[in-house]
Amino acid sequence: MKDFAAIDFETANECRCSVCSVGVVIVRDGEIVDKFYSLIHPEPEYYKWFCQQVHGLGPEDTEDAPVFPHVWEKIAPRIEGLPLVAHNSSFDEGCLKEVFKVYQMDYPDYAFHDTLSASRRYFGPCLSDFQLQTVAAACGYNLINHHHALADAEACAVIACKVL
Repeated sequence: MKDFAAIDFETANECRCSVCSVGVVIVRDGEIVDKFYSLIHPEPEYYKWFCQQVHGLGPEDTEDAPVFPHVWEKIAPRIEGLPLVAHNSSFDEGCLKEVFKVYQMDYPDYAFHDTLSASRRYFGPCLSDFQLQTVAAACGYNLINHHHALADAEACAVIACKVL
């Protein structure tokens, strides 16, 4: 696969619709050509301690951030016609579907591909685990800012170029 959009969401709480940041990396002909990142005002509007420990975001970071529909207006034209790729895509696809429901938006039935399952097939027993940072390192990418949505999306894009 040479043309796709890698996407990663972080959530404020246990609800998949509570996206609080998104990173998107556009790949054309196997090269990264565009990147997009935004904080998002989450819905429902509360943060769980565990989520804050994972990604470091809290209410003070997103209180003035745009709501999801405004952010998606900027993303939709960038990803038009492209398959979406995520590491453990069931999470990110679930987030996208749930936040579309919350805002009563028509979901365009995006095609998702999963770099987690593809990495398991590609690397087999060669890796100790298949966490994003482990697979990214095996693909030659040093994921420095893990759980920042844009950094994770970029790592996913690098993985996808190798394993998909």
